[in-house]
Amino acid sequence: MVNKINDIAWQARQGSVAAIIQVLNEKLANSGVRTRAVFDGGVLQLLCEASTVDKLEQSTLVKQIQQILESIAPRNIRRVNINSRIVREQQLLWLEEITRDPENQLLWSEEIILEIPNYFQELIKKFRDQKSESAKLILPKFQSSRPKAITNHKLKNSAWGRLSLALSLCLFLLLLGWLVYAVVNGKLKNIAVSGISNSQASTTESFIQSASTQTEDAFTQAVRIANQASADGKTAKTSTQWLEIAADWQRASDLMSQVSPSHSRYQEAQIRTKLYREYSETAQEEAEKIKKS
Repeated sequence: MVNKINDIAWQARQGSVAAIIQVLNEKLANSGVRTRAVFDGGVLQLLCEASTVDKLEQSTLVKQIQQILESIAPRNIRRVNINSRIVREQQLLWLEEITRDPENQLLWSEEIILEIPNYFQELIKKFRDQKSESAKLILPKFQSSRPKAITNHKLKNSAWGRLSLALSLCLFLLLLGWLVYAVVNGKLKNIAVSGISNSQASTTESFIQSASTQTEDAFTQAVRIANQASADGKTAKTSTQWLEIAADWQRASDLMSQVSPSHSRYQEAQIRTKLYREYSETAQEEAEKIKKS
């Protein structure tokens, strides 16, 4: 079965910072611009570097980046802060550097808001992804020794299968349209209120309480992911493997940042948040080195 983790475009749509950087660098390669990024405080901090100032013309570069990111439509990323400067030696703590002294570190900086695709656009994109994945699973053609009658029978079954899929999709879209209409006219709310029993209300309350305690486990989850990323780093050899490791470190950092101040290990979580983010950047650099070699 095709492993989706190897599909950089799919990773980027899921919000992987490492994959987003790779897509941006590929799209901007001809313009001589290289990018690095960190997801910090709900904002994707993007650093653009080039050898000369003319390659970092603000209006042109901002428009290019916004078009690329909106075509990706990364999950849970809407605010993007674009920073630019002349290329310099690698700095693991570049975000801290430009935050501390932006006037001397940057040529310019601009924040953009990505347009949120509507639900139907997301549905179409998901359907295309599923179709693309199915195409990858098709086996190579070979000469069949079976009678033509059997082959024709298979072709008919295949055509019927495609027709069934199309009918299912149409029914789904009709149901979705009815739900939207019901919400707009206040019908869905009435149906939901009249249909909920006391036992269902109790179940809903339990689910809310369970969800509120999930942040208590963020520290443990982050440590588990970080341990796996550390182990994988000892055997990683390809650019894709390093990108996976970078994504794991970033997830671990994001989880650590969600630890509640009331948690007994809150201070440690704050330190690990920054440390894991630095490890993610290091893994991204390793992926770039292998790709260039």
